[in-house]
Amino acid sequence: MTLEWSEDNLRRALSATAEPSSDYELNDPVPPDTPLRPAGVLAAFHEDDGRLLLTKRASGLRHHPGQIALPGGKVDPGDTDETAAALREALEEVGLDPAQVDLIGTLPPHRTVTSFAVTPVLGIIRGSFTPIAEPGEVDEVFTLPFAHISDPARYRIEQRRWRGGWRSYYAAPHGPYYLWGATARILLGLARRLHA
Repeated sequence: MTLEWSEDNLRRALSATAEPSSDYELNDPVPPDTPLRPAGVLAAFHEDDGRLLLTKRASGLRHHPGQIALPGGKVDPGDTDETAAALREALEEVGLDPAQVDLIGTLPPHRTVTSFAVTPVLGIIRGSFTPIAEPGEVDEVFTLPFAHISDPARYRIEQRRWRGGWRSYYAAPHGPYYLWGATARILLGLARRLHA
């Protein structure tokens, strides 16, 4: 179902209850006693039309190379929390000044198969913004329309071979961009809350 962009819709979605998500929910049980590293990602929507800022990660990165992702990364010692990490990484990866981001809240953490507990931080980009991709980390910076991101019907379950077996995951392709995995699951959670 298509939902019109509005900041009020986004803010209202944060009041809906939701459980944490996981890369394991369509597959094997969660491994017991695995220590998780905290991380933050920034889901930044432009105030004009709700287009969502995304990156295509560089192919040489250790974690999730070549994948479509929200700007973000692990919490470093200098970060106060996951929100600070998300803002710092967005500045480093795409040149987004934290002063341009109106923070509105967070989603429940998402557990990845690479042992990160990723907290999605929601924000609104104020004013004009021209992204600058960080060489070596980001191959491309682009946006996807709010109508695509916010519609639960755009997300489907697919499978692929991984570490000798089949794994299921969510995907929401759009044009040349194959949105899938943890990023797709995080955004599906938001889409469901937008329609709750």
